[in-house]
Amino acid sequence: MDTDEEFGDDEFNDDADYVTFDMLGERYAFPMRRVQEIIRMPALVKVPLGPPSLEGLANLRGRVLPVVNLRGCCAMQQAPHDETTRVIVVDGGVPLGFVVDRVASVISIDPQDMEPAESVQSTVRSDVLVGVIKSGDGDMTTVLDVDQLIGSQFSRLSARTGRDTAATARMPAETDSDAESDDTLELVSFAVEGQEYALPIDQVQEIVQAPESVSHVPNAGSEILGVIDLRGRLLPVVSMRRVFGLPVTPLAPQNRIVVVSIDGGVVGVVMDTVREVLRVPHQLVAPLPGVVAGDGRKTEVESVCRLEDGKRLVSVLSVNRMFDSPEVRNEIADYRAEDLEMAEEPDATDDGRGAEELFVVFRLDDEEYAVDVDTVQEIIRVPEALIRVPKSFDFVEGLVNLRGTVLPVVDLRTRLGLGRTERDERQRIVVLIIGGVRTGFIVDSVAEVARVGRNVLEPAPELSAEQARVVSRVANLPEQQRMLLLVQVDQLLAAEQADQAAELCEALVDEALVGV
Repeated sequence: MDTDEEFGDDEFNDDADYVTFDMLGERYAFPMRRVQEIIRMPALVKVPLGPPSLEGLANLRGRVLPVVNLRGCCAMQQAPHDETTRVIVVDGGVPLGFVVDRVASVISIDPQDMEPAESVQSTVRSDVLVGVIKSGDGDMTTVLDVDQLIGSQFSRLSARTGRDTAATARMPAETDSDAESDDTLELVSFAVEGQEYALPIDQVQEIVQAPESVSHVPNAGSEILGVIDLRGRLLPVVSMRRVFGLPVTPLAPQNRIVVVSIDGGVVGVVMDTVREVLRVPHQLVAPLPGVVAGDGRKTEVESVCRLEDGKRLVSVLSVNRMFDSPEVRNEIADYRAEDLEMAEEPDATDDGRGAEELFVVFRLDDEEYAVDVDTVQEIIRVPEALIRVPKSFDFVEGLVNLRGTVLPVVDLRTRLGLGRTERDERQRIVVLIIGGVRTGFIVDSVAEVARVGRNVLEPAPELSAEQARVVSRVANLPEQQRMLLLVQVDQLLAAEQADQAAELCEALVDEALVGV
């Protein structure tokens, strides 16, 4: 059985047919009625805080499939996968894939050939055995109990049988960020030719990695680099370097395209790099002095943020001023019109945001995680030194001074049960509010701000109690060959841990006051 197969219940006798497979040189079987299909080893997304036997999540024709190592479930010695490795997809209330060494065949037996599990010895745990099939040549095939295998390590997954999955989707909890939004300016900062600029986050639809090339359009305006396909829609692309009158450089892996809204449509702006998400108090934002513009020309910069006691200045751009030329606006509107003509069923009532959610995407190891953009206070670089805190949780890296506020910092890899790694330039601290306390989480890198349709969001398989709390949903994007693990921010720290973080901050502030 070298190819993927699906099995219908009408093809075999449910009580006498079995799918047989090998593990560690021994022959095992599942009842045929429980097997949905057999597939080759798929690409997997690793999930933190799951059972040890969980290999990851796969995309099975648009559905999220948990894949577990059957050797691990049966406490067997592990072995690397090879060309004969297969995944047997069984019905466990929801589909579940078991990785086996090799699929042998489908057999039909006489019920009298089944020996009860209690009367045989096996290398696997007896509580996952149904019995043993005896053959005339003396060979034996051990039949495994699918429900026991699932329930022994995935009880939460089996408990979901019959639930309304739509009702279990967990929406991000409200945070204190809503209360602060009136007092702060929310920005996405980026670099062009070594200078730092920013755009208001409400004008940014999403941030995507620049493709290897942009399709050039003959007779396009001087501002337009070309067009790209963004999920089936034409997106005109301009270079921020060209807007600023700087030399345009070839697209590189670190370049990002910031998709912004303007009157008449949307446009993608190529930036050298995207740096951080900032929440800046309004008192640190000052309008640009009129004398700077010069010659009566409207400058693209509308204000300046004074950060780090004035040592760091971030120029806030106005999207409308960047594209104030009627020619450019008309050309962008033309692309918008062509895009609408290409759409089979355009929705005139959809503003592009109602059916979508916006996430900050970051990486840990080789996997992509995401948090709701509204929960992110800002994103900062990891400082060279952290103030170590004795007798704290293992995942607490220390404390930093963030513009006069004490910020506890957590190593997110350690919190999610992943191995620690050496610090490097790509790592960032994502600042969130948990239990009323600002807390920073170190991630391997921040990838993008992504707009995801709600139709591709679904509850994550509940493979363990802690995993179900922390990784509540997944965004399944088969066309992009991606799966985002959506993190429930308010579950990253338990109540006790959040309280300790608050106490650490208060204690450090008290020490500073005593020193004064």
